[in-house]
Amino acid sequence: MSGLLALLDDVAGIAKVAASSVDDVVAAAGKAGAKTAGVIIDDAAVTPKYVQGFAPARELPIIWRIARGSVFNKIVLLLPVALLLANFAPWLITPLLMLGGSYLCFEGAEKIFHVLFPHGSHVIDEDMKNPDPGHLEEQKVKGAIKTDFILSAEIMTIALAAIEAPNIWMQAATLAVVGLGVTLAVYGSVALIVKMDDVGLFLAKNAPTPIGRGAGRGLVKAMPVVMKVLSIVGTAAMLWVGGSIIIHGLEVLGFGWLGHHIHDWAYVVGHMVSAQYVGAVEWIAKATMDGVFGLAWGFVLIPLATKVIGPLLGVFSGKSA
Repeated sequence: MSGLLALLDDVAGIAKVAASSVDDVVAAAGKAGAKTAGVIIDDAAVTPKYVQGFAPARELPIIWRIARGSVFNKIVLLLPVALLLANFAPWLITPLLMLGGSYLCFEGAEKIFHVLFPHGSHVIDEDMKNPDPGHLEEQKVKGAIKTDFILSAEIMTIALAAIEAPNIWMQAATLAVVGLGVTLAVYGSVALIVKMDDVGLFLAKNAPTPIGRGAGRGLVKAMPVVMKVLSIVGTAAMLWVGGSIIIHGLEVLGFGWLGHHIHDWAYVVGHMVSAQYVGAVEWIAKATMDGVFGLAWGFVLIPLATKVIGPLLGVFSGKSA
């Protein structure tokens, strides 16, 4: 009996340690996930465009395929690489973050450039010549998963930089929780967004009360506006996150002039208002300046990406730039 009680005591002790480890993983994942908020907003805002133009019956299957690809990107491809970097080449994390931040700045600036100076694309024209919806869906899914890979790499790297774990196993568990949680949050939200018009249409036709039918019609009319707002929010998030990553990376590398000045300017702006609003105004001012820097850097990268990097990738891959 004493041996059994001792065994049960050991099991209880192991369970406490395991529970504590789970709590640590969840807490670390929450902290690391919060650091990735800007990229998550960007990801959720970008993804709905990949199902535009398809029949409603294909929307959720397409999102499911992209979500599976996202999990594969994060857990199978990026998680091992992130752990190797953290434990054997931590000095590479900041440059890689800055590279991903530059991509976000480029994509955000290119969207704004396209609005200011509309231009066509021969690649898109070639795609539109193929009337096969199966081919178009396949191309859309592949494009979405490629874009997700960049955003997922940024999410996992930011999360890794925020993790304070005592060992590699805790890092791995935390990154896995962050990756799965972010994927569920992003693609769950996207599924809800893209089906809202169908919900509104159903209510407009089948709601038992005039109020319900009116709400359904309002939902249908509101969704184009919501999608437009999401596009604007996604672009702003790209520039804000990309700019702040690069500025912080420069500080880490010893070039803190710009970051220090932005901090000082934001402090001055924040203290122009009453004390209760100082924190919010200071944050908004800093985020705005980070975004403006991201936009400027993105405009610098547009000719570099389109005239140099794109053609070079086309030469090595054998595909169009």
